[in-house]
Amino acid sequence: QVQLVESGGGLVQPGGSLRLACVTSRITFSMYAMGWYCQTPGKQRELVATITSGGTTTYRDSVKGRFTISRDNAKNTVYLQMNSLRPEDTGVYICNADLRSNLNYWGRGTQVTVSS
Repeated sequence: QVQLVESGGGLVQPGGSLRLACVTSRITFSMYAMGWYCQTPGKQRELVATITSGGTTTYRDSVKGRFTISRDNAKNTVYLQMNSLRPEDTGVYICNADLRSNLNYWGRGTQVTVSS
């Protein structure tokens, strides 16, 4: 069974940093594009950052210059380094693995709360 397990969330003050990790199993990780999404109550799940199998990255405008997505194919893991955190970054951060329409998987998420 394919698994994506996120970790690294928590409570942090504005301006602080967190590093999220998503460990995958039972997929050929190096072939997949990976993404991080943010879910907040009453809003649709929003794309935060993506990284292709080749390492090309994209970011939502509001996180450019503050967040960095990276991957370690040897560890089947994708990371999200989050710096200069703001209260509006609060949400459940969910990992996604995508190869094609019938090979798309989601984790359960990790809660990030930015508050003083």
